[in-house]
Amino acid sequence: MSKVRIGNIISLYELRNSEKKDYPVVGINKDKTFMPTVANLEGVDTSKYKVVSKGVFVFSGMQTGRDICIRIGLYSDDTPALVSPAYTTFTIDTQKVLPEYFFMFFNREESDRYGWFISDSSVRANLDWPRFLDIEIPLPSLSEQQKVVNVWKALREIKEQNEAKAAPLMQLCQSYIQELKHKYPAEEIGPYIEEVTRTNKENLYKIDDVRGVSNEKVMRDYKGSLTGRDLSKFLVIKEGEFVFNKRTNAGLGLCLVKNRPYIFTEDYEAFRVLDKEALLPDYLYLFFANKDFDRYILYNSWGSAVVFFHIDDMKRVKIPLPPPDVQIAIVNIYKCANEAKQIAAEADRLSREVCPALLQHIIHN
Repeated sequence: MSKVRIGNIISLYELRNSEKKDYPVVGINKDKTFMPTVANLEGVDTSKYKVVSKGVFVFSGMQTGRDICIRIGLYSDDTPALVSPAYTTFTIDTQKVLPEYFFMFFNREESDRYGWFISDSSVRANLDWPRFLDIEIPLPSLSEQQKVVNVWKALREIKEQNEAKAAPLMQLCQSYIQELKHKYPAEEIGPYIEEVTRTNKENLYKIDDVRGVSNEKVMRDYKGSLTGRDLSKFLVIKEGEFVFNKRTNAGLGLCLVKNRPYIFTEDYEAFRVLDKEALLPDYLYLFFANKDFDRYILYNSWGSAVVFFHIDDMKRVKIPLPPPDVQIAIVNIYKCANEAKQIAAEADRLSREVCPALLQHIIHN
């Protein structure tokens, strides 16, 4: 397959914001997506900023620390945006290369590694613009390019559609929970739960079954060292039970265990709901996932350098307790939102894994 030098297929795109339009200011993250700028723009003259519109590429050769990547983005929104003058902006010859194909080629780990290899310096490496222009990329026919682009677009569309569904549904859930505080009296959850102290004393569960929880209220792989740890003392938490880290310096790490039992270190405490008709575990979880709850936790934790929140403190937590049918309705909305989030995440994963494989296929066949 023939190759083409990048410098032969692109043109610089230099459109300044001379009219001082109030467009959003964006930058590129290491995932090659656009994000709102984190810079303080107070008093900044944005007339020097560059205007990007749909189909324009934005490039930065700067690489820092572990972020080994070519920072390049293809702007796809209908509304224009502004980027810092430090970025290089360009368009591509669409008679030879599809913009999405070009972006997909650089949206791969292989391209990032090559970009790092040819960059200068170490801690703050830089891929100079002339060196970027000298990179050669394989150039299949437009029809072959279109095949992989169609797959990529389909997956990105699934991702974006489901993200668009999930966000308002999640917001609706939290809005309902806020409204419930004004409709129903708050009750302590103590009478509705009981502590779980079940341990792995028979060593039925092994290192692969050890988990931790994040402050985002989801279960994750355990990150600490388990060398020399006595797994028989770990808590066994079954499906439908809650587990939380009693250390609360940055909020409460908590999750509702799903699917099968896991084990957790002595840093954790756990409980289960006694009457799942009076109090749905998923409804209780939604209350815990609310940001107000983390503020409550930090205010009611005990300690100084290290602060704690124990099971007795958990039992004193008060929540509005609507009838079961109201709890079920709110939980169903949450489940729909969560399903949309999972579909979006899976589509995003596939677009990052399957499409590079398709690129390899058309490049080498």
